Amino acid sequence: MLYFRMILSMLVTLYTSRVVLNVLGVEDFGIYNVVGGVVTMFGFFNGAMASATQRFLSYEIGRNNFGQLKKTFNVAQIIHVCIGLLIFILAETIGLWFVNNYLNIPTGRMEAARWIYHFAVLSFLVSIIQVPYNAVIIARERMDVYAYVSILEVSLKLLIVFMLKWIVFDKLKLYGILIFVVTCIIASIYRIYCRKNFNETAFEIVKEKSLYRTLVSYSGWNLFGNIAAVAKGQGITIILNIFFGTIVNAAQGVSNQVNGAVQSFVFNFQTAVNPQIIKSYAADNKEYMTNLIIQSAKFSFYLLFILALPIILEIDIILRLWLKTIPEYTALFTVLILINALIESMSGSLMTAVQATGKIRAYQLVVGTLLILILPVSYLFFKLDYPPESTFVVCIFISIIALIVRLYFIRRYIPEFHISRFLGEILLKNIPIVAFFIALPMAFRVQMSTGWLRLVLVFISSVISCATVIYLIGLNRVERKYMKRCAQKIFSVFKLR
Repeated sequence: MLYFRMILSMLVTLYTSRVVLNVLGVEDFGIYNVVGGVVTMFGFFNGAMASATQRFLSYEIGRNNFGQLKKTFNVAQIIHVCIGLLIFILAETIGLWFVNNYLNIPTGRMEAARWIYHFAVLSFLVSIIQVPYNAVIIARERMDVYAYVSILEVSLKLLIVFMLKWIVFDKLKLYGILIFVVTCIIASIYRIYCRKNFNETAFEIVKEKSLYRTLVSYSGWNLFGNIAAVAKGQGITIILNIFFGTIVNAAQGVSNQVNGAVQSFVFNFQTAVNPQIIKSYAADNKEYMTNLIIQSAKFSFYLLFILALPIILEIDIILRLWLKTIPEYTALFTVLILINALIESMSGSLMTAVQATGKIRAYQLVVGTLLILILPVSYLFFKLDYPPESTFVVCIFISIIALIVRLYFIRRYIPEFHISRFLGEILLKNIPIVAFFIALPMAFRVQMSTGWLRLVLVFISSVISCATVIYLIGLNRVERKYMKRCAQKIFSVFKLR
């Protein structure tokens, strides 16, 4: 169900991005991305608590302590309401002042920018209060429900695209209103489902101050890491806007849409495996946890690489077929962002494992500092008249260093985890896989002229060569046996039909 959701979401996202860019225009599309980025910057409070909520709920389920699970949920719910109110106040004061005085927005569109900003704040507020409900669904591993509601969400966003065409109103303002309405609908559905199916979501006032301190203390160290993540993501958007304007923001917005659609493959896989990593740590099953960490990192890279390589090789024609208007720098931004995503895909399970241990102070300080460095280094490059793509090159180098640092902390906190095994199973195997995988599609790209036929052949050859090389080199003996059993089950289903 998660993968069906992912395929539908990817198709809808790519289609809606094309239409929204066309309907809003490059300038308004860039305004929406940079203004939304300002709102998201305040999300470091929420991101810190969201990680803590997910970790503690999964941990208590792993311990089979359902009394503590209920208390944890309600404490998280109360804290998220407080965070939502705090962010609302900050966004409508400091954030609005920043939008009015520092963003590079055309004078004639400032009113629309303020309008979209207010509705983006309201949408974000709803999402914050909703976090504990999403967390309990994932912790309970009800992935089918998560998938169903997500499918509804992308369907409603598809409807928004058509409404933008039908309704005569300022398109940028209308887009902000409709996104807010969809956010409220989805939040209501999650809340109703959780209240009916999970006893721990019944609201009660928890008076245990120690539990509040535990969650807030854990979140406090997570806060630094989330500030760093926001600085890396939305900070780059704002710096690009200050130096290069909304046109470059539009290119970044389109590139992020492509990256988000491709990365949804990895997100689905990691969404399913992350609760198991935390639960296995809580149950003191370190061997199983280590296997999950390595397999998650391995398959996350494979899943992303299968899609990323043909997109990287044929990005120009893909953009021409997809978009009517292609903002400058879009192709280059997309390639660099996808390369960075491939590196980060191997870090997802490592981050979850550190979260599971609860020992996050030193980890967040070191990794967070690395991520924050992206902003001043990028700013320096722009001051020295380097082109806008230099910030994404900086991101790639920082991501490589961060991966090495995460391996160090995993080994430090979980002695049963061996870095040599991780390097042997993933990094050393990925090098020949990438080399063999690129050979066949690159042959088609070099020998043929640009067009539909080359695009199709590159995609088909990528999938075939990747599946073959991964099976022969990337999988160990146990994993190959498992793949054979899966294939036999699939073929038996078709035979029965």
